[in-house]
Amino acid sequence: MADGADGDGETAAGDHLQAVYRFWLVGHQLERGGPPWLDPYSFQPLVDPQVVLAGWPFGLAFWPLDAAFGPVIAWNLLLLGTIVAAGLLTYGWLRALELPPVAAAAGGLAFAIAPYRLAQSGTHLLGWIAILLPLALLAYERSRAAEPDRSRHAWGGLAAVAVVSIPVSGQLHLALGAIPFLAVYAALRFAPVAAAWIGAGLAAAVGVGLAIHLTIVRDSAEAEGRSLQEVGEFSADWIDLVSRWRLGEPEQFVYLGWLVPALAVGGVVLLWRSPNRALAVLLGTAALVPLLLALGTNLPLYEWLWKVFPPIRFPRVPGRLVPIADLAVAALAAVAVARLVAASGRRTAAATAALLALITADLLVFPLAASVADHDNEAYAALRTEPQGRVLELPLFEPGIHYGSVYDYYQLQAPRERPGGYSTLVPQPAFDFYFLRNRLSCGAWLPGDEQTLRALGIEYVTFHEGLYAQGEVPGEWFGWQGLLDHGFTPSARGGEVTLFSRGSGAPLEDPVPEPTRTEPLFCEGWDGRTMDERQGPLWLYGSGTLRLAVSAAAETPASLWIDGERVDAALVSTEATLAGELRGGGWHAVVLEVPALLETTPPRGLRLERLLLVR
Repeated sequence: MADGADGDGETAAGDHLQAVYRFWLVGHQLERGGPPWLDPYSFQPLVDPQVVLAGWPFGLAFWPLDAAFGPVIAWNLLLLGTIVAAGLLTYGWLRALELPPVAAAAGGLAFAIAPYRLAQSGTHLLGWIAILLPLALLAYERSRAAEPDRSRHAWGGLAAVAVVSIPVSGQLHLALGAIPFLAVYAALRFAPVAAAWIGAGLAAAVGVGLAIHLTIVRDSAEAEGRSLQEVGEFSADWIDLVSRWRLGEPEQFVYLGWLVPALAVGGVVLLWRSPNRALAVLLGTAALVPLLLALGTNLPLYEWLWKVFPPIRFPRVPGRLVPIADLAVAALAAVAVARLVAASGRRTAAATAALLALITADLLVFPLAASVADHDNEAYAALRTEPQGRVLELPLFEPGIHYGSVYDYYQLQAPRERPGGYSTLVPQPAFDFYFLRNRLSCGAWLPGDEQTLRALGIEYVTFHEGLYAQGEVPGEWFGWQGLLDHGFTPSARGGEVTLFSRGSGAPLEDPVPEPTRTEPLFCEGWDGRTMDERQGPLWLYGSGTLRLAVSAAAETPASLWIDGERVDAALVSTEATLAGELRGGGWHAVVLEVPALLETTPPRGLRLERLLLVR
């Protein structure tokens, strides 16, 4: 139950697979006697085992469900459970605020099916972790109202755990808004014991956030935060606040409804006219500010705020605080519903049914659908029985690109150390491995590649034809041939996945057709005719003298490799020509290399102006 993606013959990529992997790691590590917060498999041996978040708290519940039913059913049951819990916890909190049951039910319904929260539950854990907000508020109110000290402390402790679990779960962006919101709420609804507990939880949450920043984020490729350009790519438009039709782009999907926000405005007015004026200000602010921030660079003040408030530089998606707005809007709408139902007189039942039906219709979207999951792959079953050795997965993906989530999911079937993985917070060596070896996906090997893979302990390769299709990675046929030419033999196949092992054997039939010989094939590393990575591989068929006319916006060193031999180099200031010989018939691997590409901002690559092969 995710975003409805097709896997092109294997598991469909999505962030939900990363979440499933990290849930699974909790039980897997505990069974092995290892720390449940460490990932011993991804990016090995390039970096130290990584501290992985998101396992808490749902990994503990996933463990027995996975053992009983498998990962797919375990995920679906937990996701459905979070929808029910969101409604019940919000209902409990609003009842603690002395709203009537009908109004509290309306508020619970509004938060349970809040479109953004649901959309961020299928492929992201933000919607799941958002239920900790009403849990913290409910526990705080129960602590305030409890008579025996023992109950007061128990509820207060639960509130503290709920608060600190937000950053512990990895949702640091949500914590940026949740911490001040809960702090102000506790100040407005002050009670000594409850406030002491939630204050301790808030302090611990701040400490956890700082610790994560200093120990994980600071040493990662995202240490400097996100650029405004990246934020702009994920910023919502004003129309998105009232449009339910952007389901295909969940990061910009911030639909709030029409009726429910109108009811929320009425709730603000009613609270303002009551003794709870301060609560009206808090809930109104909590409803408005996250929605404005979700507009990102479409909000005139966002760039200024990005410059003066460093924490806001790290979220790539400015809408990460919208669950707070969903909860505040639900609560304010509940206040208005209470007044409408009270004014309905003898028609209370009809008014209640009408309001609940209208709220449902107003918020009704369908962001969740069945995504393909290959839960019992024969190639990985074969890998599970093989002797020790690390595995390389092809095609390679940059560590922060979501297609790597498929490899996370297959780890559940055959856990192996691997140099790949899926994380935006991994240290630079993992990114360097990708940018220096990505051409292996396209079969363009250079001297030293075989020795590097042996030094890394790579004994197996899993070749994913489905991911070549999902990620639109070119050069699949060359990737297959490159493995055959460098000592790997296909030994098992499961659907669109083939297991390669070192050594000889009876090779399986090549399932990939050879590309046309009349045109050059450009591999990953090219954006049109401009290099966007350190290396720009391409393949040419035939023989003769090759001349590549290249240009650069600024002085750029460049090298030309042909069939694993460095044949030319130049310092390209405006335009230059690199040349070499294609000897013999057949296909030839051509690689343009710009070592300094990633050290420039923005990345500075070569543009291929002309390609000439003189036969």
